This record gives sequence, structure tokens and C-alpha cells, in this order.
Amino acid sequence: MAETTKNTRRRSTYVPTKVGANEMGKLPPQAPELEDSVLGALMIEKEAYGTVADLLTPESFYKDQNRIIFEAIRALASKDQPIDSLSVAEKLKSMGTLEEAGGLTNLSELTRRVASTAHLRYHAQIIAQKATARDLIHLAAEIEEAGYDETQDIEDLMNRAEAGVFEIGQRAQKRDVTQIDPVVAEALRRMNEAAKNDSNISGIPSGFGALDKITAGWQKSDLIIIAARPAMGKTAFVLSMAKNIAVNYQIPVAMFSLEMSNVQLVNRLIMNVCEIEGDKIKTGRLTRDDKARLNTKINELYGAPLYIDDTPSLSVFELRSKARKLVHEHEVQLIIIDYLQLMNAQGMSFGSREQEISIISRNLKGLAKELDIPIIALSQLNRGVEARQGNDGKKPQLSDLRESGAIEQDADMVCFIHRPEYYKFYNDEKTGKDLRGLAEIIIAKHRSGATDDVYLRFRNKYAKFQNEDEIVSDEEINDVSQAPVDRSYMSIPSGMNSMSPDGAMINMNSMGDDDRAQF
Repeated sequence: MAETTKNTRRRSTYVPTKVGANEMGKLPPQAPELEDSVLGALMIEKEAYGTVADLLTPESFYKDQNRIIFEAIRALASKDQPIDSLSVAEKLKSMGTLEEAGGLTNLSELTRRVASTAHLRYHAQIIAQKATARDLIHLAAEIEEAGYDETQDIEDLMNRAEAGVFEIGQRAQKRDVTQIDPVVAEALRRMNEAAKNDSNISGIPSGFGALDKITAGWQKSDLIIIAARPAMGKTAFVLSMAKNIAVNYQIPVAMFSLEMSNVQLVNRLIMNVCEIEGDKIKTGRLTRDDKARLNTKINELYGAPLYIDDTPSLSVFELRSKARKLVHEHEVQLIIIDYLQLMNAQGMSFGSREQEISIISRNLKGLAKELDIPIIALSQLNRGVEARQGNDGKKPQLSDLRESGAIEQDADMVCFIHRPEYYKFYNDEKTGKDLRGLAEIIIAKHRSGATDDVYLRFRNKYAKFQNEDEIVSDEEINDVSQAPVDRSYMSIPSGMNSMSPDGAMINMNSMGDDDRAQF
């Protein structure tokens, strides 16, 4: 008999069982006593609901009865009706949920237990925190279950997880009302700092004098939209500006390029700084003068606090995570996104592309406020521009912003790039101004300042913007004016066809001597 038992034990195998949190005796985060106390306080204190309205929703309550009661209280408050045990009972009765809420007996018991409403908001905060913890546990369980499903795409799963955490964080993030005194003090501090600056620029200077005179630099927490039709020079404009800021002023800048690879962007920077044509850079066929200029001017780029990320199809949630890291680790003071319509909001539900763009623009504005830095996002325009006649007709308008009116609504500033010569307008009909080689920067919306138009010089062959009064040879101007209408300043092929394999961030400052081309 003993032998039989021994053999049986030898043949048996142990199969581990997956045990959930509740099976181990754990309960979801909850505070039922506080829930009862808060509901009782809401029914005995006339103004109590306003104290907790920004913190609690029906979903904040763990007990089903309490959730139903709070729904009735909220419904009464929305119509500015009195809130007490009798009015709540009548409301529950009209909703058909009085018995589910425990009836009149339960409502009376809730009010009887409350001695004071002194700590009402503190108790509500605890309830809200418990609800957030339950949401996180629920999300984690969903992600865990999906993780065991081998049919799931890992990128989609990561986006779902990131979007879920972001959504929970947005619901949980509440800003208290601030008394005006510290805000006034901060405003005065910034005013004094600006007064010390002889240049009258209080924000991040673009390096373009006429533009900075109107904007006083790119301001903290602003979302700036720079929009134009294709071939107007959007990327060239922000690259010229990024070069000015990072190289000339040594202010850290991050650029997220969703269209071009990091190598292509650096090639464009080399064109800009060294004034070498793109075809020569692609082929490496440089003249003696080109090589001399390259070896001299390329040093301007080394050590520049310019950070490039070429992750394709970047989600707004990935951007948020990377931006926080850049600001924390590298003290980045300006973020540029090229361009907005190539971003996505993966992991969130929306009915159309317009709604998705709205979500993206709203989150970009929120990110600018959170990090307290300006964010510049490039945007496409619809074809309405092409249908209009004359030079004034070709100038972009706010209604031309592509895919979403939310972009205009969320932006603190909207700028358009218009190059008259592209449409074969070489002289201003009103003033007689020579428009060859010029780009008009139209400030169409400026939430905290004036709107106006300024001219910059656009050097097509180098994909470079500069101040209008900077010296350019007559030969180059004439050469620009004779270019065909469909010419493209982009000598480098689109980054959509040649993305870097890892989408990694490039830091110009991190390049060693071995990385530097020798000519």
C-alpha cells in the first residue's frame, strides 16, 4: 500500500494556477465610511456640493447605492434645486432608483451619521484618489489580459496602455484656484526681467528681427501654429529659426520631425549654415570653395543644444513623455513639431480625423502649459488658397487651416508663410516693392499682441530664411526670380521614403570627432 502511494506521488505533476488580486483576499481601494460621510454632508449643508463638484463624479463612489445617490444629488445641483434627504428621495423616486439606493431609511441614516462638514473636501479627495487607484488596477488588468493574447500587436498594446494612463491622469489632475497675490508677484518678476533686456524680447528670440519686434519672442506656455501650402518653406523656416536659437543664442531646442529623417534634417542644416546646394551635399561633389566653407562653418553646428527626434507617426502621448524628459534632462526651452497632421492620438476613441486633430491640438496646448515652454507646430493648409485669384487672394486665411477649426481655437498664435514669387507675383501692386526672393510671414492670430505682416528673405537654393536687410547678391535674387513655378526648395528627398531605422533622438552636442566628416 505504501509503495502504491509512493508511485502515485511520483507520477503527479504540479500545475501552477494564476491567482488574481481578489482571490488572494485583496479588496479594491475604497473608503465606504468616507463615502457615507460625504453624501450625508451634501444633504445637510446647503453649499456643500460646490466644495466637491470638481473632485467627484458618480464613478468615484465604490458602493452602488452611493453612486446612485450622488447621481441624484448632481442632477438636483445642475438645476439649482435644494439638496436634502427629502428632495434627494423625491429625485430618486422620479428616476426609479429609490429602492436601489436603500430607500428613505438609508438616506436618513446617512444624514444622521454626520456630525460636521468641516473636512468635507479632504474626505472627497481621498474618495477621488481611491477611484483613480481602481481605474489604474482595471486598466492594468486589461493590459495584462491583452498581453497574453499573441494576436495583439505590441505597438497597439503599448499605445493603449499609454493612452489609458494618460486619460486617467487627465481626469485625476485638478488645479486648485489660486489667490491672485502670488500670480501678480510672478507677473511683476517676469516684467522686471524683460525690462532688463535691452532688446525688448521677453520670450525665445527667433533670430528674425522684424518678427521678434511684433511677438517679443516666442512666449512661455504658448502654442504657435505655422501653416502654409506645400513648397512655401515651412520646414526651411523652422530649421532656420532652430539654427538661430540653438547656435546663435545657445538656447536648447528640440525638433520632432515626422516627415524627414534626422540625417536629412542635418543635411538641410548644413545647406543652411554652410550655404551649399542640396544636390552637391547629396552627391558629395563639392568644389574647392564648397569644401573650404564646409570645413569652416560646420563647426557652428557642433556643440549646439539642438535635439532631433525622427520617430515616424508619433503619437501625442509619446511626444508628451519625450518632451518631459527633454525638459528635465536637457532644459529644452522650445519644441518644434513638423508637422501636426502626421501625428496621431492612438489609444483614444474618436469618430473622425477632425476629432483626432482636435484632440492632438488640445493636448499640445496642455503640454505647453504644463512644461511652461512655447511649442511650435507646423500645419498644412487646404486647397482653398489655390482657388483664389491675385496676390492678396493667394494669401492664407484662418479658414484655410486643414482638417480642424480646433487648431485655430487652441493656438495662441497662428502664422502663415506666403511667397508671392511662387505664384509669379514679383512686385507689390500697392507699394511697388520688389518681392523677388521674399517670403511674407502673416501673423493672423495673436492672443496677447498685435497682428501684422513681416517680410523675410528666402534663399531657395540653400533652403534658408534670413532677415530682409541681410546682404544677398543681385545674381542670386535674379536666379530665384527665374525659377519655375513648380520648383521645390527641398533638394533632399522626403523623409517618408527614408526614415531612420530606430527613430532615435540625435543630439548635435553628442557627436565625437570620429563622427565628423573630413574633407
